[in-house]
Amino acid sequence: MNKHVDVLIIGGGNAALCAAMTAAEAGAKVFILESAPKAYRGGNSRHTRNFRCMHSEPLSVLVDSYSEEEYFADLMKVTDGKTDEHLARLAIRSSEECLPWMQEHGVRFQPSLSGTLSLARTNAFFMGGGKSLVNAYYRTAQKLGVEVLYDAPVSHVEVNGDAVTWVDYEHKGQTQRVHPKAVIVASGGFQADTDWLARAWGPAAKNFLIRGTPYNRGVVLADLLEQGVQSVGDPTQCHAVAIDGRAPKFDGGIVTRLDCVPFSVVVNKDAQRFYDEGEDVWPKRYAIWGRLVAAQPDQVGYVVIDAKSLELFMPSVFPPIKADSIEELATKMGLPADKLRETVDNFNAACGDDKNFHPTELDGVSTTGISPAKTNWARPINQAPYYGYSLRTGVTFTYLGLKVDENAQCSNSNGPIKNLWAAGETMAGSILGQGYLAGYGMTIGTVFGRIAGREAAKHAK
Repeated sequence: MNKHVDVLIIGGGNAALCAAMTAAEAGAKVFILESAPKAYRGGNSRHTRNFRCMHSEPLSVLVDSYSEEEYFADLMKVTDGKTDEHLARLAIRSSEECLPWMQEHGVRFQPSLSGTLSLARTNAFFMGGGKSLVNAYYRTAQKLGVEVLYDAPVSHVEVNGDAVTWVDYEHKGQTQRVHPKAVIVASGGFQADTDWLARAWGPAAKNFLIRGTPYNRGVVLADLLEQGVQSVGDPTQCHAVAIDGRAPKFDGGIVTRLDCVPFSVVVNKDAQRFYDEGEDVWPKRYAIWGRLVAAQPDQVGYVVIDAKSLELFMPSVFPPIKADSIEELATKMGLPADKLRETVDNFNAACGDDKNFHPTELDGVSTTGISPAKTNWARPINQAPYYGYSLRTGVTFTYLGLKVDENAQCSNSNGPIKNLWAAGETMAGSILGQGYLAGYGMTIGTVFGRIAGREAAKHAK
């Protein structure tokens, strides 16, 4: 590693690999430092399923069309307008050309999975999931001459005025130093450092589960922020979803997500509903539920469904709790049986005619006379057996990150840092102020990874 290095990339996930392949194709000598062991390489990208893609006509496995304006409107809805429109539209517009580029670099796609709620038009699914994508990219990168060092966490990036002068990393118990011409930070957020999460959120964060890699601890992010590299985003904002409460503390991945909320009632430990379960189709609104659950007592929620809804969503990795009555279900889930019975009865009484029920689109089948209302898919929960899940907040990645421009370049108070770029989750807060849109993290990582790789190679040459 102390030999000639044009472009040094910190991180080993989707954004890092897109940057590496792009820089190598431009003639740069590229090295990747991946903090994880080889078997766990790829960061959160290992757990992804799909890529949200604009297209003006059918493209690969995507049907119909998905315009820039519709894509941007979807983003505005989930972020409540908290986004950098210029960078967001850059990511959206660039996504159309990315899909064939991804195929050229080894990624294979398949039609959307059944039960994924209306994604066939907007999201291209990876055949074999995110791990297959990561492995395909590593194979392509190797053919392009990219060198990778695993178990090599970066401990310090030295910023001297308007340039990075060296990078320190740990490997086999020793600290090594490298002097690259250009550096790309693609090492994710800080979500695996639960002490940092607790400083941002308060003690409640200790009850959060981390869906992704345990290696994204924000060491490089903190190091650069301490040196005055410009930041973006709120440390309390993150991509957080409601996941199965039985999931492991780290690395449970996408299979721990529960897609049953639109067809359920969700209550807290006092058996009280607290939000509209039918607000919108799941790919647009699923990411709000992590924060909603985080605000409940003990940071836990409980899903209740009945037999007629069990086949309407992606199967859960852990089987649901099953009971022949609401009271029995409450007992098994540790909820007050009389309170849950009252909540379900009140909900059922508020449901009207459900003949227009349609599970994959907004159907307007709503409740009347209760608060919070359920505005879509509101059918009585009255068909035994009954099923339940516990919900906990599962954090995917944090939004506090490095501020970048349209060339993915970082800056400090002196202006642009001439040889420092960022891509992926470590800069996603430049676009995602809050909320999340299914598949958009992969869009940001792919687009800005390619931009960072192009610009870093240009500088190095």
